[in-house]
Amino acid sequence: MALAQRSAPPDTEPSPPDEQQRLAAVRRYRTLDSSPDGGFDKIASLAARIFGVPMAMVTIVDSDRVWIKAAHGLKDAGEIGRDPGLCASAILHDQPYVVTDALTDPRTATNPLVHGPLGIRFYAAAAITTADGHRLGTVNVLDTRPRQPDADQLEALRDLASLVMDQLELRLSAMRTVASERRRRSDAERLARTLQRTLLPPALPTVPGLQAAAAYHTASADEVGGDFYDLFPLADGRWGFFLGDVCGKGADAAALTSLTRYTLRAAAIYDADPRTALANLDTVLKGEYQGSSPRFCTAVFGILDAEPDGSFTVTLAGGGHPPALAVRADGTVDSVSTTGGQLIGLLPDPRFVQARTRLAPGDALLLYTDGLTEARTQDGSMLGEEGLTAHLSGRRAQGADGLLASVHTLFTDLGTGVSDDTALLALSVPSPRNPSPAQENR
Repeated sequence: MALAQRSAPPDTEPSPPDEQQRLAAVRRYRTLDSSPDGGFDKIASLAARIFGVPMAMVTIVDSDRVWIKAAHGLKDAGEIGRDPGLCASAILHDQPYVVTDALTDPRTATNPLVHGPLGIRFYAAAAITTADGHRLGTVNVLDTRPRQPDADQLEALRDLASLVMDQLELRLSAMRTVASERRRRSDAERLARTLQRTLLPPALPTVPGLQAAAAYHTASADEVGGDFYDLFPLADGRWGFFLGDVCGKGADAAALTSLTRYTLRAAAIYDADPRTALANLDTVLKGEYQGSSPRFCTAVFGILDAEPDGSFTVTLAGGGHPPALAVRADGTVDSVSTTGGQLIGLLPDPRFVQARTRLAPGDALLLYTDGLTEARTQDGSMLGEEGLTAHLSGRRAQGADGLLASVHTLFTDLGTGVSDDTALLALSVPSPRNPSPAQENR
């Protein structure tokens, strides 16, 4: 669904009383006209998911326009006019701004998004507010039918707006640091690489009858990401594994990654049920960051159970994470979906969804973080699960290493379209004609 073209509104919204200082703050964060960013795309997607609506945006309100930094469910999203009723009005309010039915609400009477082809009927927004009180823009959700949001949804929208502000602060701090420390860039890069390595297992263990391989693709050499993975034995002879992505980057993300990895390992010692492990992590994150800005992650946790015929039963539970992909021996690709699983550490009572599959000889399982599927193709669209599935289809009996090599080729093809770090974990059962167990961590 495409946005209406930017137009000059017949009526204008009153500007905030501190408009000049607010605009100075907007320019301070250097977000206007910036390139697509996987982190903000993720927040827009999460907002849409929490409200169950088809559209969501992260916007910055300029002097005469609204710059769309990220959008979910909208095509050709770049900028719109600063028309009254929606984003331009939302920045006048500290509390969430809600229009339950835009056709009957006098505040939206002249907005082209309401009366134009898009036909917006519902709008809710939370302001992105700086520490000194300037409202830069909004995180907002939209629908083409009227809605009445509940208090938990609006509170989650405020949390997402706070996360956007946290990201803007972190990025501004990073820009200033890079500018002032340019001469020491090589040292900073070495430090980031060293810190990143401490957050990942140095090598994957050997699992009898299974090949395992992992890779970490960094989008920035001087910034520590928050993606993680692990594979480890359980006391009953089974094997546990997980892969996920924490919010943010830098030192805070590194601390959260470390806490998440060790919590999931510890949880599996007491109860290896995948959903229980994610629930324990959710409890720990909420306790650790109680009273501070929320910290959350997405993750998939799995159990490998060897069968007498040489196959493996895989039980997975997901919390807000992309589906795993099973690449079968005949070249077909199945989605092992945990759709409906919710974010870990953010929502009051999250739901985690479990799925099961079987890996027969010649089959492989790929787990990945959304830096891969949210990468941009040459036409500017996201790769998505469909694009990844299409790339992997027809690639038979290549094992865990071959599967990661195929994904590496995809990263090369995407080039600068990759804007976020990606962790990969591949597990495969050797086929009879290729029984060599090459377990390796890259």
